[in-house]
Amino acid sequence: MTGSSSWRGRRSEPFRRANRPRVSRRDMSVEQVHVIFGFEGVAFRDPDFYAMSVMATLLGGGMSSRLFQEAREKRGLVYNIYTFPAAYTDGGLFGIYAGTGEREVEELVPLVCDEIVNMSADVTEREVARARAQLKSSILMSLESTSARCEQLARQMLVFGRPLPVPEVVAKVDAVDPAAVMGVARRLRSSSLTFTALGPVSRIEPFERMTQRLT
Repeated sequence: MTGSSSWRGRRSEPFRRANRPRVSRRDMSVEQVHVIFGFEGVAFRDPDFYAMSVMATLLGGGMSSRLFQEAREKRGLVYNIYTFPAAYTDGGLFGIYAGTGEREVEELVPLVCDEIVNMSADVTEREVARARAQLKSSILMSLESTSARCEQLARQMLVFGRPLPVPEVVAKVDAVDPAAVMGVARRLRSSSLTFTALGPVSRIEPFERMTQRLT
């Protein structure tokens, strides 16, 4: 009871936007280089929430995504690469993770920046349709798990004050078109980049060069 009452008395710290780009590199004697690109994402109630979800799927949401196809299948630069968007009530984040080698990271970092830029300028209806279908499949499959469904309903009650009917969510995913995907990609580029790298990092280009690629 004591823990419960003390939790009720707390107020979460409000979302604060970063006023400047941030970078962290830690040189470590390990086999892989682990890199993360971080951007400002969107809140649950943001009009771009579903467009950002579709864009995340298209960019780095599985084996058919642009990053996986280009970085792993075509060039063999990474062990793994994926996007991880996260939404909250008053803000969000959009991350890209990659595990790569000491030499490969030199080519990988510019590639990731270029793919984000390309996403803001050239997206086809066929790509978006595939990403929408993948996202909807994920939503529907989550209904098979009791724990995932309970978590989903609790989150919806906290954020929206009501459970969201599945047809309503699916309709919002279906409403996302290429223009919306390119729009959120441009929104991503306009936010401040945060970059972190762990491992043998000497071949990674300067942070300033990354930000120039994204402008």
